[in-house]
Amino acid sequence: MKITDIKKTIRSTKRLTEILKVFSKFGFREVIVDMGLDVFSSSKKGLDEPAHDQEDNGLSRPVRLRMVLEELGPTFIKLGQILATRPDLIPLEWTEEFKRLQDNCGQVPFAEIEKVLAREFPGRLDLLFSSIDETPLAAASMAQVHRARLTDGSRVVIKVLRPGIRKVVEEDMALLEGLAQFVESYFSNLGYSPVAVSTEFSRELFKEMNLIQEAQATKRLRRYFEDDPNISFPKVYTDSSTRNVLTLEEIQGRPLSAVNPEELSAEERRKIVANGTDAVFKQCLRFGFFHADPHPGNIFLLPGQKLCFIDCGMTGHLDKRTAEQLVDLVAAVSLGDIDKLCRVVVELTDVDPAVTDRRDFRLELQQMASTFQDADLKQLDISKLLSDFFAMLQRYHILCPSDLLFLTKALTTIEGVAEHFDPTFNVLAHVEPQIREVVTNRYGFTAMRHRMQKSMTDYAELLEGLPADMQRILDQIRHGRFTLNLEMRRIEHLADKVDLSSRVMGISMITSALIVGSSILILADSLSKESGFLGILGIIGLVGAGLYSAGFVASFIMPKKKKK
Repeated sequence: MKITDIKKTIRSTKRLTEILKVFSKFGFREVIVDMGLDVFSSSKKGLDEPAHDQEDNGLSRPVRLRMVLEELGPTFIKLGQILATRPDLIPLEWTEEFKRLQDNCGQVPFAEIEKVLAREFPGRLDLLFSSIDETPLAAASMAQVHRARLTDGSRVVIKVLRPGIRKVVEEDMALLEGLAQFVESYFSNLGYSPVAVSTEFSRELFKEMNLIQEAQATKRLRRYFEDDPNISFPKVYTDSSTRNVLTLEEIQGRPLSAVNPEELSAEERRKIVANGTDAVFKQCLRFGFFHADPHPGNIFLLPGQKLCFIDCGMTGHLDKRTAEQLVDLVAAVSLGDIDKLCRVVVELTDVDPAVTDRRDFRLELQQMASTFQDADLKQLDISKLLSDFFAMLQRYHILCPSDLLFLTKALTTIEGVAEHFDPTFNVLAHVEPQIREVVTNRYGFTAMRHRMQKSMTDYAELLEGLPADMQRILDQIRHGRFTLNLEMRRIEHLADKVDLSSRVMGISMITSALIVGSSILILADSLSKESGFLGILGIIGLVGAGLYSAGFVASFIMPKKKKK
């Protein structure tokens, strides 16, 4: 093993010990012991002692776990924030609690920030920036933000990744992926793959740490709304941005989180909500690319109730087909069409159709649909519908694409903004024309004509290539190279059964031989003139046969780890 690998292993073990200590501190000792992770604890005595400060103060498990994530630092805070968007993985009360995760951290000294900037812009830092404010505007877990001025006089803000944060996240994610493999090997009935989930989390975290991706997302959304008088996104200064530094124009306005609705007139409040609603639904339904975290702190209010969205690190994609399927979902629920609902579930989640054919699944779908049935589009609460829908899928261990959950998060967040500024504003009534436009574009004459043209083109290409495909198959048959691959599903269970039967037969024969042989020895000893060695040997054989049989029976009685 290389020296670097040894050092990495030592660091991972030390970090795991720290994690277990924090979990124990907040009252999760039983989980550590049940999973067998207490062997990694530097002090088993610490695991056995009561957690005086947290466990006995009446806090719920979701609250205590949220506190654990906050204490463990940036990687775990971000993981909790991502989990808050995944009601298909954890219960609703946990997602609600994780939404409260605080992302504020201590400030990094400006001297360290300046070193990062000098490293990112070697020899040209003074050519790009005429001044940089040493006092940060914000200090989050992943990055720190400073005001600055470019040499051309433009007022900007600089978002700088914390020094060393990438290494910390990489080490934590490597450890979490190892733990995910451990959990997956011991628990096979979770309904999802912990390894796959950890891989997805890792992808989201590293995407957020790559500020080039955030710059590209910001430019893309700015381009979509460049002609919109009510919606905007900040300008990106590409020459002053890198993978670790993002330079944006400074927005001269107030975040909605700092705006008191009572200071505004009813018309101003309504226009703010209308603009925010238009922005989110246009991104989702028209552009298929949306800001996934439009909370009030990420929306700035400009003169004339114009809104500017910032912090585009978390975005989602919604392709045309998925948007149409969501419209189908709403329509099927409104009409109570269970067959159509099941088809939408299969198309959206790639679940085994056998699950949607189950009687209990269809009955629960019917019950869910009945609460929304016969509701006009203007009165239908789409965010509640989607939340209930995903909660139901979670109960059946059906995973949903993360972008759909980001969509639900975006819709729920903007509805919260609407409720805060104008509780009487009907979001669905306002966006009904956009939804009807999606339906019209799908079922209108032009759309149908385009689909028919595409189908005819596909069929023509298939017929055109058919002779060549048939010729290749015939050539393979003629030269003896034609092979047919069949996948025998669940064949491994048959092999397990055969192996078990062989072992049972073998053990039975050995036990029988021991009993018969030992009985003969005891009988021979009793018939001999001097009893002794043969009888003792026979008794030992009978005792061994008994112990062997007892162990064999116990192996069947004791629970075993289920295989996938």
